[in-house]
Amino acid sequence: MGEIITVDDPADPRLHDYTDLTDVELRRRREPAEGLFVAEGEKVIRRAGDAGYAMRSMLLSQKWVDVMRDVIDRVDAPVYVVEPALAEQVTGYHVHRGALASMQRRPLPDPVDVLRTARRVVVMESVNDHTNIGAIFRSAAALGMDAVLLSPDCADPLYRRSVKVSMGAVFSVPYARLETWPKDLTTVQDLGFTVLALTPDERAHTLDRTAPHRMDRVALMLGAEGTGLSPRALAAADTWVRIPMSHGVDSLNVGAAAAVAFYAVTAGRPEE
Repeated sequence: MGEIITVDDPADPRLHDYTDLTDVELRRRREPAEGLFVAEGEKVIRRAGDAGYAMRSMLLSQKWVDVMRDVIDRVDAPVYVVEPALAEQVTGYHVHRGALASMQRRPLPDPVDVLRTARRVVVMESVNDHTNIGAIFRSAAALGMDAVLLSPDCADPLYRRSVKVSMGAVFSVPYARLETWPKDLTTVQDLGFTVLALTPDERAHTLDRTAPHRMDRVALMLGAEGTGLSPRALAAADTWVRIPMSHGVDSLNVGAAAAVAFYAVTAGRPEE
């Protein structure tokens, strides 16, 4: 059972995990280095625990203690209870959801291990916006994608904003990072995946024509908002695919495009 501790000093070193949460550059360096990530909100905290992540501590306002009582009773981690104003001093923003938890990161698996039993995989190149990362993970989980592979420069799926936007879906879909980009795409192909590069280029085949749902193993590759996939990534793909556009619209944002493409990859596939 977690020990409930009232804290009234924003400089208390026990609150270190929660300091400066709005400083994106600082937190994206600190959190992986210190082996932690921050889950925000009741549902996300519960989903992180259900996914097997160990809790380091919780930061709650008083009214959330009863709401989170069952979680507190299950964990062996301190629960720091603070006034909302103090939480804002520590974190740098108004914690309107009232509940934060510092969770322990786990080592990322080897990409080959993630791919071994997968058939429908997302590959992201240089997607460095945390909102887009979260949205893509949420769609991947909802639409039945089996795993996610990230290029070395993709944003952290466990950053607070990514986790929040995904509603905890980052805990549901296995993911790994490819170390050498785009060379490591050959590993994906060697395991029998057809790598499809999603691009608005008119030379690409439409998803309907490509029929990815009939392919045995598919790796759908997405690029960053605006710039899209790099020439090197496009050259490494087996096939270019696109979503047909109407009314003079040239493309969708990467989060929306991902959801459409995931449905095309998974819809109509025979039950496994």
